[in-house]
Amino acid sequence: MSAALPGRRDAHRAALSSGERFDLLIVGGGATGAGVALDAVSRGLSVALIERDDLATGTSSRSTKLIHGGVRYLEKAVKGLDRGQFALVRDALHERAVLIRNAPHLCHALPLVTPLYRWLQVPYIMAGLKLYDLLAGRTNLGSSRFLSASAAKQRFPQLKTDGLRGGVMYYDGQFDDARMNVAIAMSAVERGAVVVTHAEVTALHREAGRLTGASVHDRVDGSDIDVRARAVVNAAGPYGDAVRRLSDPEAAPMLNASTGVHIVLDGRFAPPDTGLLIPETEDGRVLFLLPWLGSTLVGTTDEPAPVVDDPQATEAEIEYILRHLGRYFDVPVGRDDVKAAWSGLRPLVSDPKAADTAKLSRDHVIHVDDAGLVTIAGGKWTTYRRMAADTVNAAVAAGDLRDVGRSATVDLKLVGADRFDPGGAAALEARGFAADVARHLHHAYGDRAGLVADLAEGGLGARLTEGHPNLEAEVVYAKQHELAVTARDVLHHRTRLAFLDEAAAEAARARVEALLRDATG
Repeated sequence: MSAALPGRRDAHRAALSSGERFDLLIVGGGATGAGVALDAVSRGLSVALIERDDLATGTSSRSTKLIHGGVRYLEKAVKGLDRGQFALVRDALHERAVLIRNAPHLCHALPLVTPLYRWLQVPYIMAGLKLYDLLAGRTNLGSSRFLSASAAKQRFPQLKTDGLRGGVMYYDGQFDDARMNVAIAMSAVERGAVVVTHAEVTALHREAGRLTGASVHDRVDGSDIDVRARAVVNAAGPYGDAVRRLSDPEAAPMLNASTGVHIVLDGRFAPPDTGLLIPETEDGRVLFLLPWLGSTLVGTTDEPAPVVDDPQATEAEIEYILRHLGRYFDVPVGRDDVKAAWSGLRPLVSDPKAADTAKLSRDHVIHVDDAGLVTIAGGKWTTYRRMAADTVNAAVAAGDLRDVGRSATVDLKLVGADRFDPGGAAALEARGFAADVARHLHHAYGDRAGLVADLAEGGLGARLTEGHPNLEAEVVYAKQHELAVTARDVLHHRTRLAFLDEAAAEAARARVEALLRDATG
């Protein structure tokens, strides 16, 4: 394991071209790739991670922001009497608890109300959620319970009153997905991992039929680097098949993609402490409406989609979400209320070695090809840590890496969590920060919030845009400590401003670019 590098790209770029032979080369900087890096480096392996864009650029920043066992998957397990699905839900609920424990600044429990407009729904949904509680065991975040119509309206005042019979309230976890991805990656960096963003693997190298490294193209300066490694992990998400073809041009596809669209509304459309689960749309999906970072997040759709770099939400998908809100809300919601919209690709995976390759799954699959390329595909955010541990186990075998212990991440606190004080926002207010800024810094950075505050007090305390708590100091911090390179990196994956308010992000872009140019590091 190498000594820890600072959180600046230039230092990692230099380390990548040093000629070191890494134990593990990871392709992909989403939740899975960052998780693999952290798991591997915490076991003492030397690690390099390459990401063609930025950390959390794709699927990992475009989730519904829930840490969950999967209420939908539990329903499928019951209907199909599928023990495997039961096990997946139980394991995900265990991982939900691990994630909340290891990153308390980025996670919290959230009650969700399911409104019921037919009495026959009550016993069915209530029984399912009680089973969900049971599977969570000691890690349950709160007991599900029936709400009268008046209690459901009290919890979620925007609900349509006409015909409302009551509701069921249950608990899941909520988090900031991109900030979590950054925290995982930087936790790996602090343990010695080399992480280079905006760099693309263009070829895989072989000796005697086995992978020995890769050619990497630096998309910032245009240079090329040869990286040597004992094992290579493909964690490229929806691009996993493209990476597999670098190893084997005849590789059978593993992945199909669907797209999930979310919209963001003003915070007035949801209470700050309660979410809403619409159990069935016109075509049998579910729809979540959640308070998130002072706004209201609504989604998601689920349609087959091609793999493209930046999938966009279509007007038809946005209208679909708004139409269903209109059926459940007393408050009118229109297109002009949409402050941001995005689409994320979800990989559905089949195992090329399985007997039935037509079956697509949201569970993860690990595949090792004849040259030793370890591909991890599928899965979901909540189980990233378990996926990473399984992947490192496979890579250790594929690379014949000896004397490597078991995964050590189950109790590993992520960056920002070690000395996190749940009441720490008050200390920032005492330093003179506005209450909304103090809360934001406290939860986005955890025990590192003081470092951002120091930069702010040094002349970078202005807001990036009115109406949002993000400070100029965060731009400089992102470059110096979080591997940010471009304004998009900052606006999308460090501050989340572009996911909350597209117009505000665009208004702040020029200032962010200037701060990045002027910042040292």
